[in-house]
Amino acid sequence: MSPAPIHVIGGGLAGSEAAWQIADAGVPVILHEMRPVRRTDAHHTDGLAELVCSNSFRADDWTSNAVGLLHAEMRVLNSLIMSCGDAHQVPAGGALAVDRDGFSAAVTERLTAHPLVTIERGEIAGLPPEDWDSVIIATGPLTSPALAQAIQELTGEDELSFFDAIAPIVTLESIDMDIAWRQSRYDKAGPGGDTQAYINCPMDRVQYEGFIDALLAGPKSEFREWENVPYFDGCLPIEVMAERGRETLRHGPMKPVGLTNAHRPDDKPWAVVQLRQDNALGTLWNMVGFQTKLKHGAQTETFRMIPGLEKAVFARLGGLHRNTFLNSPRLLDRSLRLKAQPRLRFAGQVTGVEGYVESAAMGLLAGRLAAAERLGRPLEAPPSTTALGSLINHITGGHIDGGKGSFQPMNINYGLMPPVEAPKRDAEGRRLGAKVRSRGRKLAMGERALSDLSDWASDAPGQHRSHQAEAVTEG
Repeated sequence: MSPAPIHVIGGGLAGSEAAWQIADAGVPVILHEMRPVRRTDAHHTDGLAELVCSNSFRADDWTSNAVGLLHAEMRVLNSLIMSCGDAHQVPAGGALAVDRDGFSAAVTERLTAHPLVTIERGEIAGLPPEDWDSVIIATGPLTSPALAQAIQELTGEDELSFFDAIAPIVTLESIDMDIAWRQSRYDKAGPGGDTQAYINCPMDRVQYEGFIDALLAGPKSEFREWENVPYFDGCLPIEVMAERGRETLRHGPMKPVGLTNAHRPDDKPWAVVQLRQDNALGTLWNMVGFQTKLKHGAQTETFRMIPGLEKAVFARLGGLHRNTFLNSPRLLDRSLRLKAQPRLRFAGQVTGVEGYVESAAMGLLAGRLAAAERLGRPLEAPPSTTALGSLINHITGGHIDGGKGSFQPMNINYGLMPPVEAPKRDAEGRRLGAKVRSRGRKLAMGERALSDLSDWASDAPGQHRSHQAEAVTEG
């Protein structure tokens, strides 16, 4: 007899991944997506796993970067999001970036084709029906007002929210390549092997100071009273960064280090604006770190001050959407279940993780945990020595409560994982430098994580592994 279906609400990255993991374990799943019946301010299509902000999954090297390690762990667990991301990658230096349309189409196609997945379009207003005994709520930062209110009433918690800003996209043909040049920072090659994955626009000191003045003076979007909430530091609008100090951008998204102007190699830029390829054709380029709340007219005027973008054609201007997340350390258990009503699990950004990959990772875990429970094989979350386990540990128990509003979204980072001792001397007894020790420590943490995850996965339903994951863990 087939198990009863698990319901997943929300067809974004987390919901799509959760549905895939449930079906992969042999359990029927019904995936509820409210688009196109009810639309949002940020989405533009009806596709599942639509990327509404950047097209980057960030660094892809598991040996030296925490998000790259999270990529590797998800590949080991047959992640739909990583599989489709790998299949639709575009050049991005050391990062994994994807063609957003091809990626979404692939996720939609694979879920639609799975015999255990049913996709139902329409909004779930309020709490799910009580006869749904296993539900994953993965509605992300754009949770519908009716559902958000119902959750708030159920938990008794004040709603926590922040703004997530969208960066503009420029057409390639409108960029002046007599001024701009192609180069990845430090000539680093990413998954696609491209050391010239970024387009760089240089600024001298006078141009930079004028640009900062324009950012500070430009008209900004007005907020309603209920939207007056703090930003997440990992995704600040560029003008908010400028307000924190005139040099902030030079030490952030506009830092000139690791780059040499191909047109004027002897002149070191004072600042550099980078653009990253946004689609497979290479016709659209995303302004890296330029999420903004400037009004549209001010955006075109201000961003065309950037050398090389004087005649820029904007395929999409920047904007804002409102995000909502739970006070997870108080509300969720380590299996991502709502303490007040354990039939409800949560996944994705609504749990208080930040970033595409982290959101999908919470969907992966919620799906696996729900499937194991349905099959009568209760499963513990992965150990905190893994990237996956460290994230779930942080949002459900690793946060130190500093009072109302102290819990904020978190990206994956090595600081969430137990440390390891790296060798201090080489085979000949010579003392290793700090950078070498740091690389060795990160590599050791990655090797430990993949080994511990393999042990954990052997106890979980759904044992499929991708060929790429096998190559990572065995090679």
